[in-house]
Amino acid sequence: METEFAGRLYALFSALSWACALVLFKRCGESMAPLSLNLFKNIVGMILLGLTLLFLGQHEGVTSSFETADIMLLCVSGILGIALADTAFLFALNRLGVSLMAIVECAYSPAVICCAIFMLSEELRWPQYFGAGLIVSAVMLSTRHTPPAGQTRKQLSLGFMWGIVAMMLMAFGIVLAKPVLEMQRFPLIWATTIRLAAGTAILLALSLASPHRRKHFSVFIPNATWRTSIPASILGTYLALIFWIAGFKYAKASIAAALNQTSSIFAIILATVVLKETFTFRKAISSTLAIIGVLLVTLTR
Repeated sequence: METEFAGRLYALFSALSWACALVLFKRCGESMAPLSLNLFKNIVGMILLGLTLLFLGQHEGVTSSFETADIMLLCVSGILGIALADTAFLFALNRLGVSLMAIVECAYSPAVICCAIFMLSEELRWPQYFGAGLIVSAVMLSTRHTPPAGQTRKQLSLGFMWGIVAMMLMAFGIVLAKPVLEMQRFPLIWATTIRLAAGTAILLALSLASPHRRKHFSVFIPNATWRTSIPASILGTYLALIFWIAGFKYAKASIAAALNQTSSIFAIILATVVLKETFTFRKAISSTLAIIGVLLVTLTR
């Protein structure tokens, strides 16, 4: 029970860290392409995770006890959930803004629930299914919102599409990795590092193959955007990722996913206060439906 409670607490910390990072990533997206920003934040995360492994003394001899099949599973999870999902997510964020993206993120919870049911045989009660339905309804309602300044309705629809794709990939990737995360022999930091390393390797390959490779790698030259991109990377790729995986390691996948969704509440508040995004009546209704859905999924026993 204590382990389950700790998992829920980690999931909540992940939500708060991610909400703060989301606001910063939106600022970064004004001058950095999604692929470039994803690569940058992952490299920063890798450096911090490497230092963490050194500090904890887990950098030698540990990997010899890992099964190849488990490592491969984490790598596939990282490619889907970090390389592909995060790039799609940042693309959607640029077009939707923080508050609308926060509502789209609520689709992540029902996506995890579906994956957990079919892949992990987790069982849920009818209020949890109803809550998932409310979350989906909130996302559908928000698609009718007036496009942000400088965006067309077509671009808004494209943003929603990529946002949903990102949530599905994230959900599938983390549920795929859950059996490995639950193993006592697999330290949390190593599991996080392997996932991030696999995702980063794919992003490096895509950047090198891109005709815009110079632009992608130019983000590593010190510049003014580092004042935003580095804190965003620390919060979103290091702290939020560790807390996120810890939540899935110690709590039920469906419960951890629902608690992760509280990031939507934090993000909408921060977007209104920090980015001055308009909080409309439609956003209020969508947010309320999403929050009720999250509570139903989380609190139902």
